[in-house]
Formats: sequence, C-alpha cells, structure tokens
Amino acid sequence: MNVDAYDPRQPGAGAEADDLALIPLGGTGEIGMNLNVYRCDGALLAVDCGIGFGGPDNPEVDVMVPDPAWLAERRDRLVGLIVTHAHEDHVGAVAHLWPQLKCPVYAGPFVSAVLRRKLGEAGLLSQVTLVTVPLQGRLPLGPFDVEFLRVAHSVPEAQALAIRTRHGLVLHTGDWKLDPDPLLGPPTDEAAFARLGEEGVLAMVCDSTNALVEGHSGSEGEVRRNLTAIIRGLTGRVAVSCFATNIARVESIARAAKAAGREVALFGRSLRNADAAARECGYLKGVDPFLSEEEAGYLPDDSLLLICTGSQGEPRSALSKIAADTHPQIALGEGDTVIFSSRMIPGNERKILQIQDQLARRGCRIMTADDHMVHVSGHPARDELKRLYALVKPTLAVPVHGEWRHLSEHAALAKACGARPILIEDGDVLRLAPAPAEVVAGVPTGRLALDEGRLLPMTGGVLAARKRMLFNGVIIASLAVDRAGRVLGEPKVSAPGLFDAMEEQEAPLQLAAEIARMVGDLPGGIRQEDDALREATRAVLRKAVGRRLRKRPTVEVHLLRV
Repeated sequence: MNVDAYDPRQPGAGAEADDLALIPLGGTGEIGMNLNVYRCDGALLAVDCGIGFGGPDNPEVDVMVPDPAWLAERRDRLVGLIVTHAHEDHVGAVAHLWPQLKCPVYAGPFVSAVLRRKLGEAGLLSQVTLVTVPLQGRLPLGPFDVEFLRVAHSVPEAQALAIRTRHGLVLHTGDWKLDPDPLLGPPTDEAAFARLGEEGVLAMVCDSTNALVEGHSGSEGEVRRNLTAIIRGLTGRVAVSCFATNIARVESIARAAKAAGREVALFGRSLRNADAAARECGYLKGVDPFLSEEEAGYLPDDSLLLICTGSQGEPRSALSKIAADTHPQIALGEGDTVIFSSRMIPGNERKILQIQDQLARRGCRIMTADDHMVHVSGHPARDELKRLYALVKPTLAVPVHGEWRHLSEHAALAKACGARPILIEDGDVLRLAPAPAEVVAGVPTGRLALDEGRLLPMTGGVLAARKRMLFNGVIIASLAVDRAGRVLGEPKVSAPGLFDAMEEQEAPLQLAAEIARMVGDLPGGIRQEDDALREATRAVLRKAVGRRLRKRPTVEVHLLRV
C-alpha cells in the first residue's frame, strides 16, 4: 500500500472508513504471541508479531504463532508492522509470518539488528523492507502518526508508541517498567508520558503481566550487585541461564564473572546472535569478547562461567542438553552451580522443573529467583501502573498482554485510577472512536504451530494426528494377499508405546493372528477390494486393542497384493 497516497475512500475501506479500532489477534487473554492491529479510517497498522510456547495444554507443540489469516486477507490496507522491542513474544514470529503479510517493518536500531539475523536465517533479508527508526523518532504511516517513547524493560531500546489519529491519541505501552537504574540506557521517560497526559489520551493499551503483583518490580541494578556477591563465593563451574536479549543481565553476569576471576563462554545460538546485535548497536563495550563453546572445555572449573540458553526449558537449548548430559562440549556435575536468572513463563513450569531436577541429580546446586535475588521482572507491578495512570490520565484503559486474571485485575486498578476500563480478548474489534467505545464485532483468530519451519494449524491435520498418537498410540500392520485375497505368510504388527515389556513380544503376534482369521472370514468381494480390506483390518485392530487397553490408537495398514 502507498501510505503517502492513502485515501480512506479507497475500495475495501467500506463502513470502516470513519472509525478508530483496536483488534488484538494474539497476546490478549494469553501470555505471548503478541499481534495487535489498529484500524483507522480503513487503514491497518500492526504492532508486534511474536511467538508463544505450547505448554501442558499442547504437549505436541513447542512453539506457536498467531494465525495471521484475517490480516493477510487485508494486507492491501496494511500500512506497516511496528515492532516495539526484541523479545521473542513480540518479534519472534516476524520471519515466519511476513511472507503472508508482505508489508514494511519498522523498528528501533537494536530490534532491527536482531531482525536482520532472523530474516537472514530465513532467507528473507533481501525481500523485507526493514526500516530502522531512530530512538524516540516519529513516523507518519497513512492516517497514523506514530511517536516512539523511551521505556525501561529487560531488553535494550524498548519503546512505547503514541499513536495519533484524527479520532484521538492512543498510547500503546508495549512492555515497560519504572526502573531507576536499568543499567543499559536511561530510565523510562516519565516526562514524555506526562506531556501526553496534558495533550489528552483517548485510550491507553497497557501491559498487564504483573497486575497481580503488589509494590514495585525491582531494579536491574540490584540484580547486578547480588549476582556479583553470589558468584564471587562459588566454586566449581558456574552456569547462568537468562533471556538472550536481556543484554543488561548478560553484562551483569559477565562483570560478576570478571570480579570473581572467571572467563565467560556463551552456550546457545540465540545468545551469540544477541551478543552480535548488542555490540553492533554499541552495547557491551566494557565486556571482553566471550569464549566459544569449544574454548570453554579447556579452562579449569573455578575459572569458567557459562551463560546458557534454556531458561524456559526449551528441549533443544544448551541447558537442556547439559542437563541430559548430551552436550558435545561441556558437562556439569558435583560441585557446580546453575543459576536461573529469569522467571517462569506460564506454561513452561513443567519443562523448567524437569531440567532443574536433572541438574540436581547430577550433583549441581540450583539457584532461582525464589530463593536468591538473581532476577527482577521487566514488567510493571501495581505501584508502577498507578504511577503511569497518574501521568497519562487516559479516558479509556485497555488491558492487554496477560491472561484473563491479569486483565481483570488491571481493569479494576485502572478504574480506581479514574479511567474507564474495557476488557477484550483476541479477536474482539474494539471501536475506540467515535463514541461510545465498545466491542462492535469479532474476527477469526487462531494459533499455528511452528514445526521445523512449517506452520501447521493447531486443529485437524498433522497436529491432531500427532496428538492422537501421543495419547492413544499407533499400530502399524503389514500383510500380503494374493489376487483372491488369501493371506500369504504371516501378517506383521508393530505397536510402539502401547504394550509393556511382558506383552511386547506376544501381543503383536496375537494381533497378527486375529488379522489372518478375520481376512479368512471376509466375503470374497471385500477380500478382492484393497480399500475395503484395509478398512476391515483397521477395524479389527482397533477393536482388539480397545478390548485390551481401552484405547483407540491410530492404525496404519500396509497392504501388498501379489
């Protein structure tokens, strides 16, 4: 779309040509997968495009992304995608979904540096128009006039968006906090938020992650001081796991290691990419280059500190491999210490605890934010939310970025601060102007699973079959018949994961015998029809296993007619 020549009367704008609306397609009513769409006079502006984790509700999936189908169908009206900061739940899906959106992408310097590497790995860098917006810059996009505002967060250069339209001003906070000592970059620009409050803010679309947490989220500076004291007192190898893009935390760990006489090695591709992006943007100037994984293995235990990916229990992360003792370069064991310098993202608890248990079994000491001051959140607690409402004084409050309990608690706080809260979830079309502000429609939303580069629907097809096999097992039967449908030789049956050690030899033989008897009892016409014979074989196997195990496995039949 040519944003410079934008005309709200263009074909397709229709009845939407005279309103301002917010349409969340991901991240509202859930943690992760942030994808918000603003509609003004028919034009669309996307904000953030992130991933989420599968969790216990979706054990067959590691990573999910929001389904962009509704937005992709309207990409001729999409003036651009703005990414507020470099966390995976805001930027991680860009390379996967951009081929459906095909719009310009706008981001600050650090986000752009991270994105260039992601797009390069996906083979898209030459295709995507990636525009780097200066910090605290201003960007006209069709009917939207977007001002970038500095906020502190657990990643460099996080920015809020002041979105001005002819209908009014919307503040989209992104992820933020009020940290007096954020270490990298200045604190949140409270004066800029106060200026918006004086100008008049129609709606504040605001982070709800810590709306249940009383007090203040804490300071990154305090974490640095505590890590320095803790690491100085440790012996053996030390490993610290944190979010790769929390560059202030990476710097704190490196400085703490240096103070303790240790050298630092990075373990994990996302950490190496974040390190490269940070140095490209002028960060980590006082930190020596990190060792490679290969170099780390030659250092004495008391002289080494590892920074590892895997704080969320990701199965293929460096820390997961170390915990399983399958990492090719390094091992941890008795006398070593592992520090989890991060919080548990909801849905990842089981995977994280499993890794911690594996490490403890190997003799490692485990430290977490539950028992040591090794992490602070990058999101605002209740006192910080109250302060922002006092500065901005919005007419409407729209809680986003959280599960329903976070959103409802945030709404109650906003009401107490004098704003009118409106609760929405993914798919709602919230008309902000003209008044009255209300949900006026719904659009289809969904989730896609990221499966080795493929995007798969969460319902039906591949993942539904995978989930059935996960819970009900799979049986594979092979049989050969002649032209008349008589069984030749003995059928072969395998049923991995269905029978225990006492049954795994005998049960498949019994099932094969049942197949042979069943085929012999079938009418001649069915025995001579391949599809009918396969379905009859499937039926006898399902019934036989159902009687034994009360399960309905997925059954595959390989039929050879000779």
